[in-house]
This record gives sequence, structure tokens and C-alpha cells, in this order.
Amino acid sequence: MTAPARLAGNILLVHEFVDQVKNPRQAWTYNPGQRRVRLAPNVAYDNPGTAADGLRTNDDYLMFNGATDRYNWKLVGKKEMYVPYNSNRISGNTVKMADVLKPGHLNSDLARYELHRVWEVEATLKPGTSHIYAKRTFYVDEDSWMVVLADAYDARGELYRESEQHGVQMPNVPMYYPSIEVHHDLQSGRYVALGLRNEEPKVYEKIQRTAADFTPNGLRGIGTR
Repeated sequence: MTAPARLAGNILLVHEFVDQVKNPRQAWTYNPGQRRVRLAPNVAYDNPGTAADGLRTNDDYLMFNGATDRYNWKLVGKKEMYVPYNSNRISGNTVKMADVLKPGHLNSDLARYELHRVWEVEATLKPGTSHIYAKRTFYVDEDSWMVVLADAYDARGELYRESEQHGVQMPNVPMYYPSIEVHHDLQSGRYVALGLRNEEPKVYEKIQRTAADFTPNGLRGIGTR
């Protein structure tokens, strides 16, 4: 984290496993004030996401992130929907973040939507487990397999949050890549946006790393650079 000042210098290190039920995610945080590395066991499920002011959960990241064991999953089928797609303008460096972020939602003059075929996937909370979302519906782009839209419902069955993943084509890789990610809390009327790169001088910079940089002890070195 580089800003705001109260969070600047904090580092989160996450080790992911293919099967997060068998091998749960491991996470550590570095606190620059204390110069200490601590375990972060709650970077999972519906615990609040980092620096999101309670507007997203950890498993909201990239529409869904982490273990799948708290839900029963159902493939509903394929349908056509207008979804965020080819969002090069809103993600590009020709506009400022202040142009993109508007009260209540992203600037609709910059956002782009296309009619696409998507797979609808429904996740229903298993009995005996807990999560602030009782049901979630994901819409997966059939071309890129990226989740482009997600709806989350509370325990009363009411629509709680709506999320969008705006992506861009990267033909030199080649791949379709996530850019701006937005989570709308419909009950509070607030939203959080992640992944804005509009004013970044470099989106990608090749740097030299070693395996030691991705160890808990390595966080101290990164935090003092």
C-alpha cells in the first residue's frame, strides 16, 4: 500500500494453493510502524477485503477468489447479456482517475458494454456454513472464462451487492486481462473500485525477484526499500 498515509507501507503476502480446501491459503502482513511480520489468517471468505472500507469481501476479489467449499454450485446455462467488455477507454491513460470515478458509479460516458454469451453459475450457501452472501450468481464470459458480472444476495434473499469486471484486450501477450473491478453495495449506496491504472507511469515493469522475496522474512527487506 502506498496511500493513504495511515496504510502506506503495509504489505500483504499471500501463498495460494490449487486446492484451498485441502491446503488453506497462507497469508502474512508487514507493518512498517512495528517493523514486524505477522500471520494474517483471515484473508479468506467473507472477511473484509484489504483497504476496501468494508465494501467487499476477500473472496469478492476478481469476482470470486479462494476456496469454494462453503457453497453448492450449479451451472444454470448459457445466455446473452450486456456485460463490461473491451474497456480500453476507461482503463487507458488518456483519462484521469477523477474522470473515471463519479458519485455512485463509474463514469458511464467512459464505460463500455457489449452483448456477449455468458455462462450463468449459481452458488448457494451450504447449510451449517456462514457467509454474508447467502447466494451468488456469476456470469462467465464464454471466450475468456473471466467472470464479468456477479450478483450477491443477503440472508433475506435481497440483492445486496453487484460487481463488474471491466477488461481489456492485450494482443501482445495474448490474453484478455482484468482492469477496473467495481463492487456496488446497494444497501449503503456506496461502491469501491480496484485496479485503476489510468495515471500509472508504468503498468508493467520487469524486475528481478528471487524466491526469497516471497517468504515472510522477505517482506522486511521489501518494506525497507
